[in-house]
Amino acid sequence: MGRLLIPWLLVSSLCLPAPMAAAQSRTLAASSAELHLRIVSPNGSPQSSVPAAVWLMPLEGTPARPFLPHGPYTLLQKKRTFLPHLQVIPAGSVVQFPNADPFFHNVFSLFDGKRFDLGLYEAGSSKSVTFSRVGVSYIFCNIHPEMSAVVLALSTPLYALADASNAVDLRDIPPGDYSLNFWIEGVPQMALSRLSQQLHLAPGRTDLRDLKAPISRKDAIQHSNEFGMPYVQEPEKPY
Repeated sequence: MGRLLIPWLLVSSLCLPAPMAAAQSRTLAASSAELHLRIVSPNGSPQSSVPAAVWLMPLEGTPARPFLPHGPYTLLQKKRTFLPHLQVIPAGSVVQFPNADPFFHNVFSLFDGKRFDLGLYEAGSSKSVTFSRVGVSYIFCNIHPEMSAVVLALSTPLYALADASNAVDLRDIPPGDYSLNFWIEGVPQMALSRLSQQLHLAPGRTDLRDLKAPISRKDAIQHSNEFGMPYVQEPEKPY
């Protein structure tokens, strides 16, 4: 009889997972925090969609969640464009740079994040880079100045990207104290630092409403080639 009791208990517990799981999910949702905000221009008016990321770093006394990789992570080169334009990864992750164009590319980054130069590589080939530390890396092609991308390496999974209306929603946040951080394309680092703030997030929804940022209207990041020189203007080529 004792041997039959354990299997019976296991079977009976398996018969009730859905209601229990739903109740547990509701309990977790009720005990977690949410953060909402929208990025607007300095005069408070809505702005056309701009690439942006927002993330929370836990302060002392607030447990930190690990940011585990769920790759592979890829920045595809196709039609003289990096896809996606903005990618968030856990620090220490590897990003692949496949060339899907029928011509050469030369991917490089010489800014404050990960510095590298992949050199020339042909159509159909791929190279990879390990982004070993936290930071923002601006990615370019030494042949095609119109190509740009951004890799944001973080140590926290509490991040979100701005949607088409520049709204940002972070969910499932453990209540506690955090620093709120921003990356917005075209906004100088000094202005981004001024946007940063400390928050105490209680269970439920916190709405910061509109946050004003000096958003640039330029379509591309202004940059030099890998040698720090302006790109040479040449006649239009098929590659």
